[in-house]
Parts: sequence; C-alpha cells; structure tokens
Amino acid sequence: MKRSFLINGIAAVSLLVIPGSIFASPGGQHEDVTPHEGGVTELEIPEMSAERGRELFATKGCATCHSVNGVGGVDASPLDATGMEPLMNPFELAAKMWTMAPYMIAAQEEELGEQILFTGQELADIVAFLHDDTEQHKFTEEYLASLGIEVQHQE
Repeated sequence: MKRSFLINGIAAVSLLVIPGSIFASPGGQHEDVTPHEGGVTELEIPEMSAERGRELFATKGCATCHSVNGVGGVDASPLDATGMEPLMNPFELAAKMWTMAPYMIAAQEEELGEQILFTGQELADIVAFLHDDTEQHKFTEEYLASLGIEVQHQE
C-alpha cells in the first residue's frame, strides 16, 4: 500500500530537510559527516513501527479519549488513518499535540491521574500507527481486553 510505504520510508531517508546541513540515515545510524565551516547538525530519525504504536496507543492511555477503528474514547477526535492525509509530515502530529497540550494534559490528569510522557521513539511509533489503516484494523475491543484495558463504547 502506498501509505505504508511512505510512512515506513520516512525512516529510510538519507538526507532530510536542508541539503548539506541536516543528515540522518536508515535505522537512525549516523553517517560519517565532515563538519563544514558552520558546523553540521545531525538528526537521528528512528525506525517507525505501527505495530509498536498500536500497543503504545492502548497502554499509554491515548484510547481513553481518542478512538481508532471505532474503538476507544469519545471525548476527543477520532484518529483513524482513513481520515488522514495520504502523505503527512510526522512532525505535524507533534505540532498539533503541542497546540492542544494544555487541554490534553488536563484531560490526562483527570482521566489517568497523571500526564502521559513519551520518548521520541514512542511518538514515532504512534505516528506510524495513526497512519497505518491495516494496523488500525487490529485495534479492536478484543485486542484492548487482551492487554487488560477496559473498553469504552462509542455512542
């Protein structure tokens, strides 16, 4: 599927953003780069796993407020891949989360008792999951129950 290729292909980017100034390589491995006069900024782009993202979306508590595949909370917008742009910059999700941070943190503290914290790898995996329709179809009530997570039913 084209969408899956594009999402998985993000991790395989060997030169990103500004040619000659920002570098990354497949699997987050650093390339040998000789600094130029102004220096070199390197970015490590993690490999993204929609499967790990599915588990994190459930276990981190995202499904408390958001739904995927018709499963999960109803207090925030559904995050189905079918509603996403076919090609999306993964940093756009982080920007949207940042904009909504005060509201999301308040909801997390109310519903979960604390703010959800993510590593960069975890956020990358969740981004992959949110853009992978095939993996989202595995996000079911049975899947959540297998993780010991109580399911909220949409009305």
